[in-house]
Amino acid sequence: MSAKTRKSARAFTIVELLIALAITGILMAAIAVAFNASVKNCRVNEDEFAAINSARQALNRMTTQLRTADAVEPNSPANECTLITCTGEDITFRYNTEDNKLYLVTNDTTSDPDYVLCDNVTAMTFVKDTAVEDSVTYVKDIRISMTVKHGTVERMVSAAAAVRRNLD
Repeated sequence: MSAKTRKSARAFTIVELLIALAITGILMAAIAVAFNASVKNCRVNEDEFAAINSARQALNRMTTQLRTADAVEPNSPANECTLITCTGEDITFRYNTEDNKLYLVTNDTTSDPDYVLCDNVTAMTFVKDTAVEDSVTYVKDIRISMTVKHGTVERMVSAAAAVRRNLD
């Protein structure tokens, strides 16, 4: 073998380099697509967490106050729930369809602003289960259904509360 042949046998040919470059390019493109999908999935998960967490906090506050309430108004509309708390406070949880917010309204004083419990609420209902005793209608339990949206994610969460003062 001549020196020239030995030299070329040790080096990569242009075809081999082009094939290696093509394979590397394909692998890099696949990694980029996978990374992009992972980032998008992470954003969706963050939006879902934010939406559900906000709704759960509001539901927790409502169910706690409903369970310990002295009385719940049986005739309030489906988008609100009025009650007298165990401390004697007259409050209303009200869903406003115009601004998609759930409010806590203190009915005792009109000077204080309404407190926003949850933003981005797209639907909400309070379903009251009532009973009549001695010609008086009272609320036994309330089922709450709430749909919230954050970013591209929309989720429905639900809760129920039995008014303990009315349990037999």
